[in-house]
Amino acid sequence: MPSYDYHLVEFSPWPFIGAAGAFFLTVGAVVFFHYGLTFFLGLGALIVLGVMFVWWQDIIREATFQGHHSLVVKQGLKYGMLLFILSEVLFFFSFFWAFFHSSLAPAIELGVVWPPQGVHALNPFSVPLLNTAVLLSSGASVTWAHHAIISGNKKEAVAGLSLTILLGVVFTGLQALEYYEAPFALSDSVYGSTFFVATGFHGLHVIIGTTFLFVCFLRLLSNQFTRGQHLGFEAASWYWHFVDVVWLFLYLSIYLWGS
Repeated sequence: MPSYDYHLVEFSPWPFIGAAGAFFLTVGAVVFFHYGLTFFLGLGALIVLGVMFVWWQDIIREATFQGHHSLVVKQGLKYGMLLFILSEVLFFFSFFWAFFHSSLAPAIELGVVWPPQGVHALNPFSVPLLNTAVLLSSGASVTWAHHAIISGNKKEAVAGLSLTILLGVVFTGLQALEYYEAPFALSDSVYGSTFFVATGFHGLHVIIGTTFLFVCFLRLLSNQFTRGQHLGFEAASWYWHFVDVVWLFLYLSIYLWGS
């Protein structure tokens, strides 16, 4: 462990380049929506993805090989991850607010019923229930992997993390199939809007979480996690449990109650 509490990071170009990439991504999205041009959108996405790779690579190097992450630094990173998850909770809270605002007192334009007239809701006991079982199982498997890392059992940790990643991919595939076969679209009243925006952003979080866990899987194979040093995996597991909990609320409210 380092003899100092705080790590003063080296000068880095990645914050400025990342901000430029975010600017091109935002402007590119506006240009794409209005004129159908994809150059700036693609450039921004490429810059952001590149900066994510090299910047996080620097952080892994500082933590794993240079040993700059003291207990105080790790505590700060934990607080940062928890605050990020809190911001994501508020992000999804706005979607639930929009859903219940429209569903608890349906407007006359919707036929004063929910789901609105002409909209056939999905069966909550088919693919949505299967996806619930898949995601809850992935929460158990990631916990298994976490306990295996703490116990120093790399073989079980690899098995648990592999299973979690596989279940995340299965969930995404089932949700894509559900979207393909859905009898309504994003433009079908406020029901379609709230359904696809809420479940779609959750699906995006599942993809992000699966990628997060896959990077942890590669780091685990490279022996970068020890019983006392595995903060990257802890952050990924917290994020994955957050995704699990959000899905439970989505299933109970939008799929089950809302149908």
